[in-house]
Amino acid sequence: MTDWQTRLRQLPVEEWAMLLDASSGLPGPRANTALAAAFAVVADESALLVLGTRDDEFTAMCVATAYGARADEAEYAAAALHAASDGRWRVREGVAIGLQLLGDRDFARLTEIVTAWAESDDPLVQRAAVAAICEPRLLHSPASAAVAVGVCGRATELLARRPLTERREADLRTLRQALGYGWSVAIAADPAPGLAAFLALDPSDVDVAWIIAENRKKKRLSVLL
Repeated sequence: MTDWQTRLRQLPVEEWAMLLDASSGLPGPRANTALAAAFAVVADESALLVLGTRDDEFTAMCVATAYGARADEAEYAAAALHAASDGRWRVREGVAIGLQLLGDRDFARLTEIVTAWAESDDPLVQRAAVAAICEPRLLHSPASAAVAVGVCGRATELLARRPLTERREADLRTLRQALGYGWSVAIAADPAPGLAAFLALDPSDVDVAWIIAENRKKKRLSVLL
């Protein structure tokens, strides 16, 4: 149990909002992701109902993290999917963090979710899939690395199919940014098949070329090339 989990458990739910406000790390460059992860573990359904009505960004991030962590349940999977398209990037990041927590205990369910989300028409949902699965601690076997490579590959393929006139949109740029590092994480987990998929990407597409170039800059990949 983490210190943040202990502190949350020691307080009545009615006082959690004060703790979140005081310890969020906001305003500032980094939100308290450790607290968000602890919230996802400790919060029960009643806590989510109470705090889910608050509009501040950090509380919304914590609630989204809890949704992602519990996405093996249909109700929370739907809530996580909705939060993945939230206009606030920290809320979207909360979904990815939560899905990674889910992956720690049920990688098969995480695989189902990210594989489905990679097919979404919404680039922010695709981005959540990439961000969730491209986490080194989850990619501890060739099979898990293959999931990450598959998600990156499918999201890249669908991005390249979009008309060039759409690709300046902010949500698509957000997806592209995630793919700009996600490939390197996936490849590093199992280099041979990952590199084969990466080197097969079509650099004649301007956005695919950007994704290739950005990943090549990452040390975890550059040492393999």
